[in-house]
Amino acid sequence: MTGSESVLNTVGEGPEESGGARAGQTLEGAGLDLKVDVPHPARMYDYFLGGKDNFPADRKTAEQVIGVFPNSRIVVRQNRTFMTRTTRYLAAEAGVRQFLDIGTGIPTSPNLHEVAQSVVPEARIVYTDNDPIVLAHARALLASTPQGRTAYIDADLRDTQRILTAAELHETLDLTRPVALSLIAIFHFIPDGDDPYGIMRHLVDLLPSGSYVSLTHLTADFDPAMREVERAYLASGVPMHLRTRAQVERFFEGLDLVEPGLQVVHRWRPELTDPAETAQDPDGGAGPDPAARAKAIPASELTDAQVSIYGAVGYKP
Repeated sequence: MTGSESVLNTVGEGPEESGGARAGQTLEGAGLDLKVDVPHPARMYDYFLGGKDNFPADRKTAEQVIGVFPNSRIVVRQNRTFMTRTTRYLAAEAGVRQFLDIGTGIPTSPNLHEVAQSVVPEARIVYTDNDPIVLAHARALLASTPQGRTAYIDADLRDTQRILTAAELHETLDLTRPVALSLIAIFHFIPDGDDPYGIMRHLVDLLPSGSYVSLTHLTADFDPAMREVERAYLASGVPMHLRTRAQVERFFEGLDLVEPGLQVVHRWRPELTDPAETAQDPDGGAGPDPAARAKAIPASELTDAQVSIYGAVGYKP
């Protein structure tokens, strides 16, 4: 039995059925240390989106980040919408039927497999993350259509050998056929000392010709206050390394950028956005929930400085 299977037999609740504290207690009872006293990027991301699977340490650091960069919720929301747009493009227009998502995070509907399988029911998706609370909610990620399939690998992005040799990967995806590799908002947590470009090359080398890579990365190119965000993460013990446009472009070496190339994410094919994903609440988005307000802002009204995260899709010829 794999580690993910053993936890899934212990924790049966999806995110709609269990709050963060309950999931944490259950996992600790199963012998896994959530380290709830230390902020974690996946749980902070969940907090920015208005989720409930986070703990006081996550919320404290997230609020510190919001204090130095008030647009933080907008960044996260636009990053999420970029993921759904690129997935929709890859499934509907590029004809991709297989997806490998590394750095999955806590499930938030629509998840990648929900978007892909809404276009192509037979799509196959492998999720990868290393946070126990993500693993606790893996049932939501494994809820595939009957025609398709999903799987989950418990692994760190830096452990490419573990990812690329995992039975879950090879049993779910046919690596002789095109795969879409999704690396959304993860490489800015990888410092230069961990050889992020080497990690990227190792992953891309696995992909057959005709595959795609979608990637997003935080930047301080448009607002120097993002450096304060970087410092807030680092002060809390969370690695953070913002990169310039040229440094982000380097992740796509050997790949052909799909039009419109590397963009601040809200400018990448905004016409592909599903209106339901940005629909305003009945109060018009002006209520007390800051996550709802961030969701309700039309992308056309946002500036590059407010969004401050690059994104692109690359094609492997």
